[in-house]
Amino acid sequence: MPAEYYVDYRWFLERQEEILPDDLTVNDFSVLVGMAARHKVDPPRHDQNHPDACWRAAVFLEECVLLRPLPARNELFGYGLAVAYLELSGQRVDTKFELWRDLINDIRALGLDSYDVAARIRSWHLPSP
Repeated sequence: MPAEYYVDYRWFLERQEEILPDDLTVNDFSVLVGMAARHKVDPPRHDQNHPDACWRAAVFLEECVLLRPLPARNELFGYGLAVAYLELSGQRVDTKFELWRDLINDIRALGLDSYDVAARIRSWHLPSP
């Protein structure tokens, strides 16, 4: 079983400095705290044992898009967090923004839940180098 990595709101703030270095404002810290708590839930539902890195990354993206912790550029922040978490977890996925943009639009339209988002991210896995 792959290693599980748990992060806290400070990890999100550190990634924010990397992803959006010119905008350090956080509009709602409770969203960051909630994301940190939510990705640690195991199991997140009865038929989903031991959530993987893709589900955890999906949670970060979904919450940034829907709950908007920053005053602007939440979609970019969520994309950056998801990719950074997958990299931390040793996962390689296609990072073409067009794929992620379409996923973000589907999240925004309330057409997907976190499991659907995770499945889409899983489908973008790249082979190990």
